[in-house]
Amino acid sequence: MGMSLLHRREAIVLTSIDVINEFGIQGLSTREVAKRQGISEGTIFKHFQTKNELILAVLDYYSQYDTDIVESIKLKNLKATEAINYFINAYAEYYQNYPQITALTQAYDVLSCDPKLTDKVKEIYLYRLKSMQVLIIESQKSGDISKNIDSKKLSHIIWGSFNDICLSWRLCGYCFSLKEYIMSTIKMILDDFIDNQQETT
Repeated sequence: MGMSLLHRREAIVLTSIDVINEFGIQGLSTREVAKRQGISEGTIFKHFQTKNELILAVLDYYSQYDTDIVESIKLKNLKATEAINYFINAYAEYYQNYPQITALTQAYDVLSCDPKLTDKVKEIYLYRLKSMQVLIIESQKSGDISKNIDSKKLSHIIWGSFNDICLSWRLCGYCFSLKEYIMSTIKMILDDFIDNQQETT
């Protein structure tokens, strides 16, 4: 029995992620995706009218767990600093189990240069940054992190560290535990701010 339309669409997206991982976003071609899928390029365009539409579907897949992670934090009723760790840990686990997806994190700059893609890239980037900032603000309200700290800047420090570690992980051929390295780094960052807060109270 042939592959269902829904499964074929997802298979094309997953293969596209593999191609992006190997050749970069600029090396993504529908011809290569079709070859790996064993289908014609025409079949791809039955599911995605343009290459940009395919890339948008890839970005949707890349960010599919964003709202789920935030909602899980609310449901678990975690303490403020625990929520920050849970948030980062969720992405670290996802990326460690699916290394190819980290290629999208490294492609933000290139993707944002395309007017048809820039809004989606900004949406993903700002949602994650803002979600982290909200968690930091909650931690400040609970007294764990000093209110004198700029929550947006701390969000940038945490996400910047996360993305830089992902890049190092890719460059060394996934030679260390991404999750362990990221979580120990975030702990080091948060411990410094928590210790500073405790010293001033």
